[in-house]
Amino acid sequence: MSNISRQDIAHLFDLPLMDLLMQAQTIHRQNFPANEVQISTLLSIKTGNCPEDCGYCSQSGHHRDKVGLSPEKLIAIEKVVREAKRAKANGSSRFCMGAAWKHPHDKDLPYLTTLISEVKALGMETCMTLGMLSLHQAQTLANAGLDYYNHNLDTSRAYYDSVTTTRTYDERLQTLDYVRQAGINVCSGSIVGMGESRQDRIDWIYELTQMPIPPQSIPVNLLVPIKGTPLGDKVLEEGRLSTIEWIRTIAVTRICCPKSVVRLSAGRESLTDGEQALAFMAGANSFFYGDKLLTTANSSMSNDDHLMKELGLTAKRASPKVVQITDVMSKQVDELVVA
Repeated sequence: MSNISRQDIAHLFDLPLMDLLMQAQTIHRQNFPANEVQISTLLSIKTGNCPEDCGYCSQSGHHRDKVGLSPEKLIAIEKVVREAKRAKANGSSRFCMGAAWKHPHDKDLPYLTTLISEVKALGMETCMTLGMLSLHQAQTLANAGLDYYNHNLDTSRAYYDSVTTTRTYDERLQTLDYVRQAGINVCSGSIVGMGESRQDRIDWIYELTQMPIPPQSIPVNLLVPIKGTPLGDKVLEEGRLSTIEWIRTIAVTRICCPKSVVRLSAGRESLTDGEQALAFMAGANSFFYGDKLLTTANSSMSNDDHLMKELGLTAKRASPKVVQITDVMSKQVDELVVA
């Protein structure tokens, strides 16, 4: 837990941009190799009809009629493995799998643990985002070897009810605590540009610094406004957050969480090469590779290859944790599934 204050974070946001970027890049280089980025690929393994009412999300069943997204059931394990192989061949070191659930059911655990094992067998790091977890579900995923679990806080505690009402902020923090207890790396970030204030962005970063350990991975997304979603319609009417403010948020996150990987996430497809260069200067050292993020567009792989060459960036190699499940551990997993 850091002793940084909200006032300290506010001061960072107020710095002249170049001073802020220099400080962020200096801290970045003290903790990470210069010019190295971690590349991930994200696949939706179950799309749409989510019972949550998140105001930014096209997959919410609450917005289904307005958005027109057709729900899809869990996709076959063989297809997931094919996509993971393709991602690895294209240069990704981490394969992330997301399901549009409020939470998984125990009957889904054998499917999920098989995916983890199959993807890890390719030599890739694994990440999942499945909604809320119980402690025994987190332990089951950890026993299967899951490297990262994504569960974003999205915004500040004060603005949270403007984003979703179907779960509480404390429930999100509880899932992150279960993930941490299970020994899985925490991936938790935000979506900026949802109509929140700078104070909300300050409070979100402060929340990260008050965790026992800041998340090992922090995605900083810019809202991609989707017509038919409440927050998407709001932003389309009122205007998007400035790119510079997004970059400031990345830089302040880097300074306040110096050992965390900071991911330039959704919204990146709207940036010019120069703006992306500023984001990497601000301390971002991870991005998603591929033309699609769950249901929204992403920067094309050919553009990313060109950008990395132009900026002199190199891809980090995977280092998945090795897990050997003994017969006893396998029995414990089976018991958890049927409990």
